[in-house]
Amino acid sequence: KQWYQRRVAITAGQGEHWQWKDLNIGTNVVFYGKTFHIYDCNNYTKDFMQSEGIMLNPVEVCPADPYTLSRTEPQHSYVTPPTFDKLKQFIQLDRQVLRFHAVWDDRNNMFGVMRPYTLHYYRVDDTIEIREQRQPNDGHDPFPVLIGRRKIPKSRQSLPSNFPSAVMEISEHEIQDWLHERDLKVGETVVIMDRPFFLYDCDDFTKMYYKQVYGHIFNPIPVELGEKKCEVKKEIPPYNGFGSPQDSKQNCLSLIAQPPKKDVMKMLENDLKILRYAVVMESPHPEDKNRRFIISYSLAKDEMQIYEPHQRNAGIIEGKFLEYSQVRKPGTSIDNPEYYTPADFAIGATIEVFSRKFKIVDCDLYVLKYLEANASKFPASTIESIRAIHSDK
Repeated sequence: KQWYQRRVAITAGQGEHWQWKDLNIGTNVVFYGKTFHIYDCNNYTKDFMQSEGIMLNPVEVCPADPYTLSRTEPQHSYVTPPTFDKLKQFIQLDRQVLRFHAVWDDRNNMFGVMRPYTLHYYRVDDTIEIREQRQPNDGHDPFPVLIGRRKIPKSRQSLPSNFPSAVMEISEHEIQDWLHERDLKVGETVVIMDRPFFLYDCDDFTKMYYKQVYGHIFNPIPVELGEKKCEVKKEIPPYNGFGSPQDSKQNCLSLIAQPPKKDVMKMLENDLKILRYAVVMESPHPEDKNRRFIISYSLAKDEMQIYEPHQRNAGIIEGKFLEYSQVRKPGTSIDNPEYYTPADFAIGATIEVFSRKFKIVDCDLYVLKYLEANASKFPASTIESIRAIHSDK
């Protein structure tokens, strides 16, 4: 204990001191400017005051100290946890989705049709999502999700009349009866957001789940979703003469014109490999009889080029007679053309290039080496004709 004031006579004011007669239970005393409230005394003091004829006031309860109360620990309370565990439900039921195939019959309204949908029921939180089954060229806007994932009430008519549904979402405080998995059955109609959805089928997992849990056996119900559109056979139009047949076909395969795809590996393997042939023009015109040309065949692109070298006093300017291109054989159809290849370039053979005939009279030694290295791809007669002309040199 610590003494607040040691034994001394305390002045009460006006030169007088505090006496024992001035003290009583329930009264306030002021010592040196501080007020003290007397709430009790010991038994000796009670007996002394009673012997002197002074009646003490009833004993009072000591007021509580706010600081001591703030330091007091609250009483521990033990609450039994509920049997429902969200974490356990998430671990066990996550990725378990019940899938139903539904149809919304909106034919009673103007321009309404039978529209197919897929209803997903998520068991982990009892939410429902409805997605549209897109059909090509059905004329509808591409909105795949009709109703986002949320809890669906069985009836929206039970909402209070003053509920601001335009700015607030429905919660469990307004509706207690939500759509559950036991309310979904194949062959029945469920009303979701004031739209009737007829459930006509479900996937294998949903069938097995309802059979094991509820004992229901679901069988698919045939539903006519509208008139079946006849499939239009896609035919490539005939070649119109503009560009190459490959270009015309590529324009039919895509809406945006794209160049034909090339064999990149073949171009890398046969890069800079050129087969050169010497040819003369066969023409009824006398001025064309002595014209000589060089055919360069590119193995990388399977295209041929015709070049006319310079001849003195020929009266014809030298230069390219034909740019690199594929030359179609005469007599083949435009839709399924056959092009000239090195297999057709035998010595003495005549080829026709855009109504002009050329006779092959010679070739490079590299042509012979290439044909002999790939003898399985070319006729033996072509190889023998080239070998014969080079053996004489």
